[in-house]
Amino acid sequence: MRVIALLALAILPSSLAGQEITGEWHGVLDVQGTQLRLAFHIEQTDSGYVTTMDSPDQGASGIPIAVTKYTAPDLRLELPNISAVYVGTVAGLSISGTWTQGITTLPLVLTRERAAAVRRNRPQEPVRPYPYHEQAVVIRNAQDDVTLAGTLTLPANAGPHPAVVLISGSGAQNRDEELFGHRPFLVLADHLTRLGIAVLRYDDRGTGQSTGSFATATSRDFAADAASAVAYLASHPEIDRYRIGLIGHSEGALVAPMVATRSSDVAFIVLLAGIGLPGREVSLLQSRDLRPFPVPDEAVYDRFTRTSIDIASSSADLATKRAELTRHYESIAPVLESVLPDGVMVDEFIAQQVADMTRPWHQFFLTYDPGTDLEKVTVPVLSLNGSNDVQVPAALHQDGIRRALERGGNVTFLIGELPGLNHMFQESETGAMNEYAMIEQTFSPVALNAISNWMA
Repeated sequence: MRVIALLALAILPSSLAGQEITGEWHGVLDVQGTQLRLAFHIEQTDSGYVTTMDSPDQGASGIPIAVTKYTAPDLRLELPNISAVYVGTVAGLSISGTWTQGITTLPLVLTRERAAAVRRNRPQEPVRPYPYHEQAVVIRNAQDDVTLAGTLTLPANAGPHPAVVLISGSGAQNRDEELFGHRPFLVLADHLTRLGIAVLRYDDRGTGQSTGSFATATSRDFAADAASAVAYLASHPEIDRYRIGLIGHSEGALVAPMVATRSSDVAFIVLLAGIGLPGREVSLLQSRDLRPFPVPDEAVYDRFTRTSIDIASSSADLATKRAELTRHYESIAPVLESVLPDGVMVDEFIAQQVADMTRPWHQFFLTYDPGTDLEKVTVPVLSLNGSNDVQVPAALHQDGIRRALERGGNVTFLIGELPGLNHMFQESETGAMNEYAMIEQTFSPVALNAISNWMA
């Protein structure tokens, strides 16, 4: 689920020898073989500098930077919501530094020159003109005072049409769920609309052209956004309000059942790489299975991680949790020093981990059990996972989803494991995350057809 695949940082330098540093700075971050362009916009205000970041390859823009510390020539930027820190040195027209997120440290050089887009072969992406209609739409979530900007694709023939809302996975993503140079929701929307199904997809709150705060949102907030999208479709004159469904990927598959149990306008849901275990168990499993470093004793590591989760998910106030987590991590500082990469300071790593575990999204996730909503779902459900999914292992999570649906008495569901597909539903060799960008295929035709055939 929430394994952070990208990036954020920003830069807020001060004048150096009279040099003007407001304006734009550009750089390229190499993340597991994927080149991610970053642009930082620096503006001077009465209270100091304000900076926002764009990640054009991710379709994200206007990301605010939380903390900037500058003592010439040293620059430090902190983004606690994603456990990221950037440390750089200003030298003339460039800033040389490193971006650290968790235990990963990557070099990043910023200059005034705009980085050229890396051209990747993505043969499945549709090319205009499309054989269907495309509308820019605005969706209002009045409950949270959020406006979602999206795209509605409509079949060329006369309606009313069946329709689906696409709900993206974890991380701030645009309406195409753009990630690792792929746009899976663009490909999925094109596939379905050509078959006569209208598709609504939208930028996550606080991302792209949508308003609101992504950093302070939880999965429950994203469910409110998706419910607003369903309500929008239900009132659209070209949509059959009795045939509106949801397709959620990764975290979106966590969100879809929340919406289905609260909106009578949802006729069916499709879960792609959905989790079937409580959030605390998912966090424990991912910390073990996706950990990029060895530990001397797995049993000790497991106990330490469980205690961390127990503290973070307790009923104590946030200040108490932060203090207890800090003491807990400091108790293994010597071990951390031996396993952390060169350049990663133990105190910085601890501060990042504490900030991550106490942010709103993680606080909700650690105490949430998807079974509580899944067992209330009464509409038809299709749940698909890939056999090579290393983030959400198919057998483990599909079993949890099946048991929850059966507990609730739902008999109209189909669960499938698609051979060789990874978390992104690409045909893969191993399913490792560093393969995502290297694979030309965006969305396996096997998965696309499994979805559309079930909906037919």
